[in-house]
Amino acid sequence: MKALKHLNKYFLKYKRHLILGLFFVIGQTVLAIYSVQILGHSLDSVITMMKDLESGVANYGQSEIRKKVFTFLVLIISVALARGLVMFMMRQTIIVMSRLVEFDLKNEIYNQYQRLSLAFYRRNNTGDLMNRISEDVGRVRMYVGPAIMYTSTLAGLLVGVTFIMFTINTKMAFYVLAPLPLLSISIYYVSDLMNKKSEEVQRQQSRLSTFVQETFSGIRILKSFVKENSVSDEFSKESELYLKKNMSLVKVNAFFFPLMLLLVGISTLLVVYIGGQEVIAGRATFGNIAQFIIYVNMLTWPVAMLGWVTSIIQRAAASQERINEFLHLEPEIISGNNEPIEISGKIEFRNVSFVYPDSGIKALEDVSFTVTPGKSLAILGKTGSGKSTIANLLLRMYDTTSGNILVDDTDIKNVSLTSLRKQTGYVPQDVFLFSDSIGNNIAFGLTDQVDSKAKTELIYTAAKQAVIYDNIDEFPKKFETMIGERGITLSGGQKQRLSIARAIIKQPKILIFDDSLSAVDTGTERKILDNLELIMKGKTSLIISHRISSVKHADEIIFLDGGRIIERGNHNSLMEKGGEYAELFDKQMLEEEEV
Repeated sequence: MKALKHLNKYFLKYKRHLILGLFFVIGQTVLAIYSVQILGHSLDSVITMMKDLESGVANYGQSEIRKKVFTFLVLIISVALARGLVMFMMRQTIIVMSRLVEFDLKNEIYNQYQRLSLAFYRRNNTGDLMNRISEDVGRVRMYVGPAIMYTSTLAGLLVGVTFIMFTINTKMAFYVLAPLPLLSISIYYVSDLMNKKSEEVQRQQSRLSTFVQETFSGIRILKSFVKENSVSDEFSKESELYLKKNMSLVKVNAFFFPLMLLLVGISTLLVVYIGGQEVIAGRATFGNIAQFIIYVNMLTWPVAMLGWVTSIIQRAAASQERINEFLHLEPEIISGNNEPIEISGKIEFRNVSFVYPDSGIKALEDVSFTVTPGKSLAILGKTGSGKSTIANLLLRMYDTTSGNILVDDTDIKNVSLTSLRKQTGYVPQDVFLFSDSIGNNIAFGLTDQVDSKAKTELIYTAAKQAVIYDNIDEFPKKFETMIGERGITLSGGQKQRLSIARAIIKQPKILIFDDSLSAVDTGTERKILDNLELIMKGKTSLIISHRISSVKHADEIIFLDGGRIIERGNHNSLMEKGGEYAELFDKQMLEEEEV
């Protein structure tokens, strides 16, 4: 239960809803008990009138009896309507409060996710993150809403009904209430079993959903390898397992309701049997029996809910504990200065070394270089040489293990993260596009202050500079074309060019291209590079690539191997050295000639 203390701030925030809700709980409990008392009293009154009429003690007319019955009927209906209204208000306060808490908690988790550093996402899979913000929050909401509502209702009814029962007839009350604890305990164990079965069903449903999502996301690969039949067979197996687990849950559900009805039936039989004896002995009336039967049914569901509520609280505590694991995490990357600044673009790496904290892989070792504002630096190297790591460190996705990175002669740790990233245009190696229109994907980096007309012009200009405007113009809906999940409707080259357009539209002071032209042909590459030369004027540029044609025009080139700089210079000086760079150039030229 300690984990649930995190929710106390929300109870304080919505204390008005909670207090009103508890007030309505008390109100509907009082009305429920009162309505049964009216029913018992009306039944006894009518029976007494009929007996008096038969014995000749009194001479009632039919109209008087009807008037009496009608009065009681109106009173019972009025109380029932009032109770219904109060119950509606009870749900409108407590359940609404639970939805508000759910809304706030989801926002709190989502905002925390955005605060956490990139390393956090490498340690945790997306499915787990999604479950905590959906499934776990849903379970917590059940505690905040239904659990509180049913617990307070049960407490009110138990106190009120038990008191009234013992006031009317102690012996009947004792026998009638005896099976209810057994009912609650039975429901607890059955509910626990149902929860376990439900979780198994949910896990299998997640597996099934993941399987389907992966299948449709990789539909091109699936079709190219002619794996439709084998994937269908695998899907059938997963579906059969899902069906099997669902049927297991249905069997438990089928046992649940007969068990509850059996125990309720026992209580009802005890009311009739013991109540009949008490009526014969003159210690109770027929109205009392009627009251007890209604009271038993009135207590049945709340008592049954006790086991269910206990299970809800346990699950909510476990879920909140999982949520707290992430909520109490502090991001590894913290902005040392939140003051906005204008960046001119000077970049300096001083003896930078970096080891990935999760894998322990040493990505960089004693790397030093300087890029003056408006100049370009190209970074080449084999796969795993540390090229992309430089981009991640410059964007402060990670902090260096040793050494310093400076922007405008200021340690990057003392530069506002927001200012740094806003003034940096980044084209990642692994292109990610949103399931939205082409225009919105390009405009993703723009601020909301840009008016629609200027925004449209900027989108067109960026698309032309990234040499993708003509492709977009050929689509039926042009810039309004929806590109599908992760840009599945576009080719690899189109996705890369769209990503370039998205980076350059914000007119950043620093541009980082991380192997962003690997999927385009050499002709398109040349056009993009010609455009980028104009775009990069006055901007500091880092071009990471494995193709020399993409970087040979850079002001300086560094060649990485095993996280260390083994060569540096411009294209001509490196060719003259005849080292790794020259060897790679000759190899790529030979490959182009063969093509």
